Amino acid sequence: MKIKDPHIVPLAHQTIAILEQLREFTGNGEFLFPGDRNPRKPISNNTLLFAIYRMGYHSRMTGHGFRGVASTILHEQGYEHEHIELQLAHQDRDEVSAADNYAKYLVPRTKMMQEWANYLGAAKKK
Repeated sequence: MKIKDPHIVPLAHQTIAILEQLREFTGNGEFLFPGDRNPRKPISNNTLLFAIYRMGYHSRMTGHGFRGVASTILHEQGYEHEHIELQLAHQDRDEVSAADNYAKYLVPRTKMMQEWANYLGAAKKK
């Protein structure tokens, strides 16, 4: 993450349900995805990438690529650029603006994430 302050991530109802199911496997530890060898440490940065490779997407997709897909679709659907960038933990390039604006836009970001989850759910059914 590129920002020094804590990153608040509004979540959709579907996401919360998945995370609650995940807890059955990982317990109530500090990390959503604890390491296999040491559960007091998170999985490595490459764990997701190698999982994507094992699914047959080698050289076609990366974890960062999913972020790009989400950003592109959310922009095309008309969501505010600033809300998308905050959700992705991108720091404002304009240092003056970043220093003056402390807004988190939690209500519209929560709505955006719920609509994104609904979009993905509908796409999965097709």
